[in-house]
Amino acid sequence: MNPIYDNSNTFAKIIAGEAPCVKVYEDDLTLAFMDIMPQKDGHVLVVPKEQAVTIYDLSAEAAQACMLTVQKIGKALERAMGVTGSTIFQHNGSSAGQTVGHFHFHQDLCW
Repeated sequence: MNPIYDNSNTFAKIIAGEAPCVKVYEDDLTLAFMDIMPQKDGHVLVVPKEQAVTIYDLSAEAAQACMLTVQKIGKALERAMGVTGSTIFQHNGSSAGQTVGHFHFHQDLCW
């Protein structure tokens, strides 16, 4: 069962330009931005511009675009910050820890 997408979620507002963010990267299909409440320094979120609550709701095109953006951002962050590792994680559903109803990846640097 696909969850119902809420157009008023925080990430939908950021994508629409209705809420501010610190953009790290943007293309036609994805957006990467700094988390306003980072769990660690260098915490970046990567979201598809497509409406999807979980990874299971994404089209193949959006899933591929997100992964390519995660790769670009991760490489750039590691290089820019001089670290040799990073963590990428993603939650599907509130019972798994997802707090915003828009699919997203978290990227953290490992110090």
